[in-house]
Amino acid sequence: MRKETDMNIQRILRAKGRDVETIRPEAKVGEAAMTMRRKGIGALVVSRDGRTIEGIISERDIVHALPDHGAHLAELFVSALMTRDVVRCDPGDSVSDLMMLMTERRVRHIPVVERGQLAGIVSIGDVVKSRIEEVESDAHAMRELIAHA
Repeated sequence: MRKETDMNIQRILRAKGRDVETIRPEAKVGEAAMTMRRKGIGALVVSRDGRTIEGIISERDIVHALPDHGAHLAELFVSALMTRDVVRCDPGDSVSDLMMLMTERRVRHIPVVERGQLAGIVSIGDVVKSRIEEVESDAHAMRELIAHA
């Protein structure tokens, strides 16, 4: 349940942008890993058209598959490792609710869907940053209130 004072996902997207790195399901895992390293990100949304979410592949998915596939891991298709049941959020969802969802589902990246289309992605880092900014803003407001009392 959202409180009016909660920061929402829309505000995070305004600050960080709505660009989302995607990869096709028939791409190789090695390409996904190289893209994540080059872009400095931890996950790619799997999509053929850049708007529809078919899955998500993360660094964690790749690391967990390494013991089973070894040197052949890079040659697997992304579709073989991707998470198909993707946790999603809406731009109007509160950051507090998203934090709980990330904790409960043990995910670090959640695509944002607006009107059925991919509209952004939020990472645990984005959520932590927004909460720190919110706490600092609240502390500043309290200091101002006390100073003018």
